Amino acid sequence: MAHVAPSITVAALAERFGLELRGDGHASIDGVGTLDKAGPSQVAFLANPRYRGRLPSSRAGAIVTRAADADMSPVPVLVADDPYAAFARIAALFEPSAPHPPGIHASAAIAADAIVDPDAHVGPFVSIGARTRIDAGAVIGPGCVIGDDCVVGTGSELVARVTLVTRVRLGRRVRIHPGAVLGADGFGLAMEAGRWLKIPQMGGVSVGDDCEIGANTCIDRGALDDTVLEEDVRLDNLIQVGHNVRIGAHTAMAGCVAVAGSARIGRYCLVGGGAGIVGHIEVCDRVTVTAMSLVTHSIREPGEYSSGTPLMDNRDWRKNAARFKQLDKLFRGLRGGDKEPS
Repeated sequence: MAHVAPSITVAALAERFGLELRGDGHASIDGVGTLDKAGPSQVAFLANPRYRGRLPSSRAGAIVTRAADADMSPVPVLVADDPYAAFARIAALFEPSAPHPPGIHASAAIAADAIVDPDAHVGPFVSIGARTRIDAGAVIGPGCVIGDDCVVGTGSELVARVTLVTRVRLGRRVRIHPGAVLGADGFGLAMEAGRWLKIPQMGGVSVGDDCEIGANTCIDRGALDDTVLEEDVRLDNLIQVGHNVRIGAHTAMAGCVAVAGSARIGRYCLVGGGAGIVGHIEVCDRVTVTAMSLVTHSIREPGEYSSGTPLMDNRDWRKNAARFKQLDKLFRGLRGGDKEPS
């Protein structure tokens, strides 16, 4: 049965998370909700100014917000410099969690030379390959397949149906959601005599501490060296990371991003949904790539980058698209001749 944290007073929340309490702190809280729907026993939050107009009508038991908005609240307030982060910490108290008792399910198939710590949980229909190590407190959910020469670090969780193909090493507290595949062959091919020749992929995948990998995301193993995610990288669902990519610490990527082989992504980068990054380029630290953009060259200065055309009426788009082909002719005309630009 799922476990839910017991109720806690607003005052106790303020003390626990170092927040300033304005108003009565005696109300008991047993959950979280939105500004519109939270009831008297729930905490809500206001971080985005566009929702400020909803604050005066909220019926929440308490609201996490900045000091500048606190006076608009009809209910007690927990003042935070970063309301979104404070709310995330509070919400974690009430997240239902299924118990994962230590032990190995009878249906699991484990290689004779694999090492499973007694404090790890191995669920039903799990397969664990040769020379693989599962550390203390790890949770291997139902239907997971872990191949040879893998490591699952302390406190990491493979939720369900996760596949670690071979030579995948997870750090501590890594969380991987259902359907993800780590360590499959990288897309390495050579053309010989009109036919493709497969290049063996001899590397592995190395994932740092506190990373999270979304459902059905794929991270290919390296050709010779490893594909690397540094610590605290967060990947959304349906992301493709090619072989020998390196993603710097604290970088986050939204759904359907594709990163081609041997690209190097810096630390604290943000990549919007559906963006593409071509191979063999470098993106420096603290770069934001907006959704659906295509990064075709290295980025060496921090900042926000976009590509593509904005959404417009289809009739206007057709007219503009037809004129794209005339841009070179127009440019030559402006230069006063048909010579190639210098």
